Amino acid sequence: MIDQRKLPSKEVYVRCRTAKDVARAIRTMVIRGAPAIGVAAAMGVALDVRRSRATGTTQLATEFYRTCDLLAATRPTAVNLFWAIERMKRVFAGGMRVGRSTAELQALIDAEAVRLHDEDVANCRAIGRHGAGVVPAEARVLTHCNAGALATGRYGSALGVIRAAVEAGKRVAVYADETRPFLQGARLTAWELVRDGIDTTVITDGMAGSLMRAGMVDVVVVGADRIAANGDVANKIGTYTVAVLAREHGVPFYVAAPLSTIDLSTPDGSGIPIEERDAKEMTYMGASQLVPEGAAVWNPAFDVTPASFVAGIITERGICRPPFAESLKHVCDGNQ
Repeated sequence: MIDQRKLPSKEVYVRCRTAKDVARAIRTMVIRGAPAIGVAAAMGVALDVRRSRATGTTQLATEFYRTCDLLAATRPTAVNLFWAIERMKRVFAGGMRVGRSTAELQALIDAEAVRLHDEDVANCRAIGRHGAGVVPAEARVLTHCNAGALATGRYGSALGVIRAAVEAGKRVAVYADETRPFLQGARLTAWELVRDGIDTTVITDGMAGSLMRAGMVDVVVVGADRIAANGDVANKIGTYTVAVLAREHGVPFYVAAPLSTIDLSTPDGSGIPIEERDAKEMTYMGASQLVPEGAAVWNPAFDVTPASFVAGIITERGICRPPFAESLKHVCDGNQ
């Protein structure tokens, strides 16, 4: 996997050979983005199952569930991580029920991880096709954080919408919030879009309001890490601020995410666990100290945007509109 901490100055790849390697990569943000860490977790499970020297299915099962627990403990907010692990558990349990051998279980898990990745790529392209319609023929699009190919199996969710709009012949210019403190917008979104030849301007997070007030934003499209049953959206910290500004200035605010991001078991955003990251992500920029010793730091990785600020949730099955309690349940039927 590409080491996202090193972009854009260096394109470095990390090879994970064990589930512990994958867990470390997720925890330290070598890889990030809700769909991407779900795919990575599935492949982490497959790596350890493939490497297992278990002499019987009971021993393999013990190792399998231990690996699932290891990966589930990496990051708490993105529901795709847990969705992917539960999917692997269902496949493994199904194989056990019908008496599959150790070798057959290994093959099942291996194939499921690859299938999950391939489905994610297909889902992102479908999200792009559905979402391209909300982008005007000549559009200035604001996005926050990175919901692109780096955050998914490939192509992207929010950036998938932008890519699909460009592929459809629309003239699109993108404003990318830098997204403090990890700078996913400045480092990652801009890196992806510039490589694609898409007009991209990076702004600091505090500039979005002035940009909207000047009438320079036509639509906002962001990704999501977890969407509650009522349509509340957990995404990178600062997303809520963008949504409030968009509402104030009459700019439509869309969320692009696969169905695996929708958590119908969580009634609303108050039940979404919000990860808090190490203070050093805020207090240091590389080796340079930015904050004086003795100053307290609050560093939540995510915030929750109320459903009332969201114009639509773009999924691989179409765009969900308010009331989201009904439209999300409908679109998820048969998927969870």
